[in-house]
Amino acid sequence: MTEKVKIAWLYLVAALFLAVNFYLVVNKDIFWLFSFPVVLGVLLLYVFSLDKVLLLITFITPLSIDVTDLDAGLGVSLPAEPLMFGVLLLFVAKLIYEGHYDLKISKHPISYAIYLMFFWMMLTTLTSELPIVSLKYLVARLWFVVPFFFVAAVTFKRIRHIHWFVWLYNAALIFVIGYTIVRHASYGFSDESAHWVMSPLYNDHTAYGAALAIFFILSIAYLFYPGLSKTQRFFVVVMVLILAVATLFSLSRAAWISIAASLLVLIAVWLRIKFSWIVITLAILITALFTFQHQIIDVLEKNKQDSSADFVEHVQSIYNISSDASNLERINRWQSAIRMFNERPIVGWGPGTYQFVYGPFQRSKEKTIISTNAGDMGNAHSEYIGPLSEMGFPGMLIVFLLVSLMIYTGLKTHKRAKTKEIKILSLAATLALFSYFVHGLLNNFLDTDKLSVPVWGLAAIIVVCDLYFADIEDPKLLKSENDKIAEA
Repeated sequence: MTEKVKIAWLYLVAALFLAVNFYLVVNKDIFWLFSFPVVLGVLLLYVFSLDKVLLLITFITPLSIDVTDLDAGLGVSLPAEPLMFGVLLLFVAKLIYEGHYDLKISKHPISYAIYLMFFWMMLTTLTSELPIVSLKYLVARLWFVVPFFFVAAVTFKRIRHIHWFVWLYNAALIFVIGYTIVRHASYGFSDESAHWVMSPLYNDHTAYGAALAIFFILSIAYLFYPGLSKTQRFFVVVMVLILAVATLFSLSRAAWISIAASLLVLIAVWLRIKFSWIVITLAILITALFTFQHQIIDVLEKNKQDSSADFVEHVQSIYNISSDASNLERINRWQSAIRMFNERPIVGWGPGTYQFVYGPFQRSKEKTIISTNAGDMGNAHSEYIGPLSEMGFPGMLIVFLLVSLMIYTGLKTHKRAKTKEIKILSLAATLALFSYFVHGLLNNFLDTDKLSVPVWGLAAIIVVCDLYFADIEDPKLLKSENDKIAEA
């Protein structure tokens, strides 16, 4: 066909498409056909440019909305999770068809820890109290980890995709922050409204705060990243200020604690304190906490300061375990999880089952005004105690193994890296991950897309920096070598 004939066909098809759509809208009240070009475009990206699909998902994740109580009994975040599931299916299909994957990535210690995690999840799904719930949980974890660790690790072999990953999520966060602060202002920035004004984009202020803390740390790192223009650095400064204000107004105490903890790690890195000394110090602190737990609890119970919109009072409420409902409910959830563990210490009750089975394990004296037996108010509020109840002691050990490997690899890569760019990227990713896993002492969100995307994506960044970028000495070679590595 000649160019004129092709153009004529294009106009004809477009006219027919619009005519059919207008007929359906006017006569049948059917609007969904207008989405066909978008769906077709996304499908083409799946076939020809999977890396762009991954970046598209990164951008839409903060803007996605949870839809629950579906007929199948499955909650899903739309449109992010269906797109992740599509990436999972395509990855598996390509793996079967091509029969190979990047061996360096697949043999990395973090990858082996992930294999172990899925093996134990599959085993405990078979022994689960609610096998269907556990199977859904397992599949959901697969569509989080496969796209944003295994596919992302290959994508991030081009360093520009790492930058796109960080700043696309950041760009979407700006919309979330604007929406949240406007709603919060309409309620007079009250303490009560701070807990839910970010919904339906984020379930509550703790998940929102965790995301803000991660990207606040990453954005600060870009203030020191070499090669940025004055305009780019200006936008980085603006983003840091926006995230700082949003984190403050989130009233998420766990987010504040996690940022402070990451700052301590940064100081330890600057002072070149050995990793072994940090581990020994943590071991001493944990031993002291257990040894003097009764004296510590006596002191904590004297604090009557509830959560407040006042910053100083809100900080003081962090260690109030006598009257603060949020803190008391966490203790209630943890105590219930430990009783569940005591009953099934090896295999637990099954992945994802905590919120459905913990009710009978509560004690009336530990319940709070926000306690429930319905399983509709979240999970165990800990990335460590939750797996302990759901997948037994081995499940919790695997979580500790994964966290330790991520942090250790990140710090090792930062120390080994030859260029300032990779030193900054690896350290920023490590500190951001550390902030999340400190946050994970008080909450757990790895069963949601909002936090799984950044956490597994940051793990992929650390692996790629460790395997491919750390030994490059000339910064000018990063871009050129980058493309060679990605094409290999």
